[in-house]
Amino acid sequence: MSESLDALDRLARKADGPVPTVAALTAEQAESVHAWLGDHREAMVADLAAYTAHESSSDDPEALDSCLTWLRGWLDDSLGSAGTEELIPRDNAGDILIRRSPGSGGHPVLLLCHYDTVWPTGTIEEWPFRRKGDRLSGPGVFDMKAGLVQAVWALRALEALGLPRPAYTLLLNGDEETGSLASSDVIVAEARASRAALVFEASAEGAVKTTRKGVGLFTLTTVGEEAHAGLDPTAGASAINEMAHQVLRLEALQDLDAGTSINVGVIHGGTRSNVTAGRVVADLDVRVASSTEQERITSALAALQPVNPRTKIVVDGTWNRPVFERTSEVAQLFELARQCAHPLGIALRETAVGGASDGNFVLAAGTPVLDGLGAVGAGAHARSEHATTSGMIERAALAAGVLAAFAAS
Repeated sequence: MSESLDALDRLARKADGPVPTVAALTAEQAESVHAWLGDHREAMVADLAAYTAHESSSDDPEALDSCLTWLRGWLDDSLGSAGTEELIPRDNAGDILIRRSPGSGGHPVLLLCHYDTVWPTGTIEEWPFRRKGDRLSGPGVFDMKAGLVQAVWALRALEALGLPRPAYTLLLNGDEETGSLASSDVIVAEARASRAALVFEASAEGAVKTTRKGVGLFTLTTVGEEAHAGLDPTAGASAINEMAHQVLRLEALQDLDAGTSINVGVIHGGTRSNVTAGRVVADLDVRVASSTEQERITSALAALQPVNPRTKIVVDGTWNRPVFERTSEVAQLFELARQCAHPLGIALRETAVGGASDGNFVLAAGTPVLDGLGAVGAGAHARSEHATTSGMIERAALAAGVLAAFAAS
C-alpha cells in the first residue's frame, strides 16, 4: 500500500510541474531583491553571529537542544509563526524541526538545513565569531550556519518586496555530520511530499553541487589466534598480519577513474607486543560515484576471504548515503538557478564533489535536488572555515529567485 501511495504522490508532484523551466523574476525585480538584501547586510551578519554563538556539536545533546530552542525563536521573529510546526524528538541525536508555510505553486519546496556542526562544545571560547572585512569566521559558519541564514533572508526579501513565494517546508536536522542516521527517514518522507528540494549546504568555491558520491561506512574485523610471540611464534595466527593482507586487497578494489575510493582510516587491535594479535578492527570510508560501482564494492566486500585459513574476517556496516547522480531534473534545476543568477551578475557554475549530504537521500527518493546553495567561502571542518558577507547576499538573492520561480509555476 505504501508503495502505491508513493507512486500516486509522485504523479501528483509531476502534475505540479516539479521543476520550473524559466526564471519568474524580471531582471529589475532580481536586482531589487539583491539591493534589499544589501541594505540588510548588517542584520544578516548579526543573525549569523548570534547563531554561531549557540554551539551545536553533533555529539552534545544539551547544546543541540539549546541551539534548536534559539532557532525556533529566531525563526518566529524572522518569518512569523509557521503555518504548522512539528518538533520530532530523537534519542542520542538532535531533534528535528519541521516548519510548513503556505504559498503558491502546488506541492511545497523542501528547504534542507542541518544545525549540527563538527566542532566540540567549548570551541567558541577560543575561536569566537569574527568579522574582518568581507570575511566571516567561526565554528560552523561555512558548514552550514550561513546557509540557513541565507535561506531565511531569501524568504524575507520576497515577502518584503511583495514577490511570489511558494509553499515550502523547512526541515532542520541535528545529526547530518554523523550520517543523519536518526533523521534520514523523516527527510525521505518529506522529500516524497515535495516538488523539489533546495539544500543550503556550502557551495564549492561558489559552484552548486549537481553530483555527490555515495558513502559507505564499514568495519572490517580480522580474528586470529593469540599465543606467546616469543616462546612459540608459530602457535598463533596474527590478526594484524591478516589485516595487512586485507588492506592491500581493499586498496586494489579502488577505481579512482570511476570515482571509487576506499580509505582505511583507523585500525585498532592487538594487546601487547609479545602477544600474537587475536583481533583487529579497521574502519573504512568508501565513496562511489555510480550505483554500478556501489554494487561492485558491495559484492567485493561480501566476498572477502582470509589469506591465512586459521583466521577469519567479518565485514559490518552499510551504505550511509546513496549516490547523488546528475539526473535530467537536477540538470533542469541547475539551468533554472543559472538563469536566476544571470541578472545578479553571477556566472553560476556546477560541480561534482566527493562529499555527501542529505540531498543524497532526497534524490534517491525520486525528488529533484539543487545542492550547495549555501555559503561562499571555504574551510569546512577546518580552522580556516569562513564565509563571505558578499556571498551571503548574492546567494540569498539567488535562492529568492529560484523560490519565486517555483511560486509562479
